Amino acid sequence: MKKCLGSSGLLALALLGRPIMAYYLPGVNIHSFQEGDEIKLKVNKMTSTQTQFPLDYYKFPFCQPKDGVKMDNENLGEFLEGDRIESSPYLLKMKQDMFCEQVCVANLGRGEQPHLNSNKMVKVIRKNYHNNWIVDNLSAASKIENDEVVTTRYWQGFPVGFVADDNKKAYIHNHVNIELFYHKATDLPVGENSIPEYRIVKFMVEPFSIKHDYDATETEDDSESLATGPDHLLPLVAKIANPIASCDSSIPYSERLHTTYNMVVETGREPQPASGKALFTYDVTWTEDPTTTWASRWDVYLNMNGAIPAKVHWVSIFNSMVIVFVLSAMIAAILVRNLRRDFARYNKLATDEEKAEDLEEFGWKLVHADVFRPPSTYPMLLSVGCGTGAQILLMVFFTVIFAALGLLNPARRGTLLMAEMIIFVLMGGVNGFVTACLYKTFKGKAWQQATTMTAVFFPGVLFASFIFLNILAWSQDSTDRVPFTTLLVLIVLWFGISTPLVFVGAYFGYKRDAIEFPVNTSSIPRQIPDQPWFMGLPFTLFVGGILPFGSCFVELYYILASVWQEYYYYVFGFLLMVFFILLVTCAEITVLFTYFQLCSENYHWWWRAFGNAGSTAIWVFLYSMVYFQQLQANTMATYFLYFGYTGLVCLGMFCMMGFVGVACSLWFNKVIFASIKID
Repeated sequence: MKKCLGSSGLLALALLGRPIMAYYLPGVNIHSFQEGDEIKLKVNKMTSTQTQFPLDYYKFPFCQPKDGVKMDNENLGEFLEGDRIESSPYLLKMKQDMFCEQVCVANLGRGEQPHLNSNKMVKVIRKNYHNNWIVDNLSAASKIENDEVVTTRYWQGFPVGFVADDNKKAYIHNHVNIELFYHKATDLPVGENSIPEYRIVKFMVEPFSIKHDYDATETEDDSESLATGPDHLLPLVAKIANPIASCDSSIPYSERLHTTYNMVVETGREPQPASGKALFTYDVTWTEDPTTTWASRWDVYLNMNGAIPAKVHWVSIFNSMVIVFVLSAMIAAILVRNLRRDFARYNKLATDEEKAEDLEEFGWKLVHADVFRPPSTYPMLLSVGCGTGAQILLMVFFTVIFAALGLLNPARRGTLLMAEMIIFVLMGGVNGFVTACLYKTFKGKAWQQATTMTAVFFPGVLFASFIFLNILAWSQDSTDRVPFTTLLVLIVLWFGISTPLVFVGAYFGYKRDAIEFPVNTSSIPRQIPDQPWFMGLPFTLFVGGILPFGSCFVELYYILASVWQEYYYYVFGFLLMVFFILLVTCAEITVLFTYFQLCSENYHWWWRAFGNAGSTAIWVFLYSMVYFQQLQANTMATYFLYFGYTGLVCLGMFCMMGFVGVACSLWFNKVIFASIKID
C-alpha cells in the first residue's frame, strides 16, 4: 500500500532539506516476494568520471543471459541520460543463499604486451569504469575491502577491475558477493494460510578478482552432474581444480562459507588478469534488516551514507543569507536614504516657486524624459533574451518545486529530465508573451521576425549543440548517443508543441497595450556625460555577478558532482531556498547598479540590467573550469562534452537571470519616477 503525506507536510519537510523520497514515492510500485521467488538482477550502463562517456555493458565480453539480452522499457529521459537497463545472467532467489555460482567462461581478449593495443576490457579498467547493477530498482552499493579497511560507497557503482600497484597490470573483478537485505512485509493481509512476503531494502556488491584454475565441462549434462546444492540455479560450466573454500564442491553445501577477502588473498592465490579466459562466479547473501523500511530504503543513497552532512548545506544557506542581509542593508542605506532626499528635493523644486531658481536640478530626475527610451541597440534580441529567460525561470521553478515535493525521485529514472523538457516546452507560451510585450513596448515593427526568432533562438542553439555532441557520443560508441528516431521526438516537441505555443503567447502579447510608463519620453535623446570608472561595464559585470555567485557556489559544487561524478542529489528543499536567495540577490544588486547608473545620468539601463544579473552565469562557467580539474579527464572528446553542456547551461542561466534583472529594474524605475512630480 502506498503511503501519502499532505501537501503541507511535504512542503515542510522540503524546507527542512530532507529527502521527501524517504516518506513517499509517488508512482513507484512496492514489490513483495515470497521465499524462493526469482528476483531479477539487471545491468545498466558502465560509467567513468574520467571520460564522462557511458558505455553499453554488453559491448564488452561479459556473460550474457541464455535467452538473449532483453532491454527494459525506457522513457525518453532515461534514453537521453544514457541509461541502458538490460537483463543479466545472474539469477537470485528470495532468502536463498548461494555459494560460488558459476555464470560463464568469457574470453576477455589478448594479454597486455608492450607496444600493442590493449583489449577492450583493459582499456575500460584503466579508465576507471564502474558497473551499475540494479535489483528491485535499487542501485548497487559498492563494498571494497583491503588489508586495512572496508569501504562502502552508495554512488558510482562498483569498479570493473583495478590496476595493480606493483606491476601496473589490469585485473578484472570476476567474482562478486551480492549482499541483499530484506524485511518482512507487515502491512499485508494476514490469514491462516497466507504465505509471508518480504521486501528488499538494500543491495550491495563486493567485487573480487580470483584466478580460478579450472577445466571447462564438455556438455550441459556434464555440467549438471556437477551441481552440488539443492538451491543450485545454474549448471556448472567448469570444474575448479584449486577452489577457494566457498567454491569447494567437496564441502557440503550447508556447511560452506561465503567468499571473504582472506580467502581471495591467501597464499598461492592470484587475481584474474583482464585477458584470456576468465570464469565468472558470484555469491548471494541474504540478511534480515528490520530497522529499514521499504519507504526509507533510498535514504542511505540520497545522503550518501552521511558523506555530505546536512550541516554543510545549512552552512551554505547561512552563507547565502548573510550575503542577502548585507546586500539588503546596503541597498536600504543607500537607496532609501538617498531616494527620500531626492524625492523631497525634486518635489520642492516642483512646488516652491520662490526658491526654485536657487536650486539646481541634478541626479536621476534629469533623465526622466529618456529613462524609458527603448534600447538603441538590438531591441529585438533583448526582447527574445528576456522571453527565453522567463521560460527558463518558470521551468526551473516548477521543476525544483515538484522535486522538493517528492514527485521526481531517483526511483523513477529519467523523470527529472523528462519534467524539465515537458515544462520547458509548455512554457513556450510565456516566452512568446513576454517577448511580444517587450518588443511592442520598444515600438518594434517586425513582429513576425521577432516571434520566429523567439521560437528558434534558444531551442535552435540547444539542438545544434546537441547534434554536435551526439555525433561525438557516436564516435565514442557511448550510450549517450541518440538515434535518429529519438531526434525526431525532440523535433516534434520543438516544432509541434513549443513553437505553436510561442506563437499563441505572442498573439496575446501583441494584442495587449504596450507597457505604460509614468513619464513621457522626449523625441531627442539627451547627451550622456562621461561616466565614472566604477560604472564601466567590466566593473559592473564583475561585481554584479560575484555576489549572486557567492550565494550559491556551495550548492553548485554538489550539483556539478551529481551531474559529472554520478553522485545522488536530492536535497531539493535546500536547492529551493538557495534558488530564491539567488533571485533576490540578483534583483537587489541589479537595482542598486541601475540607481547608480541613473544618478550618473546614463539612461541606457536595459542591456546593462540584463548583463549585470546575467553575469552570474559567467562566474558559474569560470567555476566549472576550476571544477573540471577534479574529473581527471585526458581526452579532447571529454573537454567538448563537459564544456559544451556547461556552456549551454550557463547560456540559459544568463537569459534567466538577465530577465530577472530587467524585470526588477523596470519595476524600480516605474516606482521612483511615478513618485515625483514632473513639470
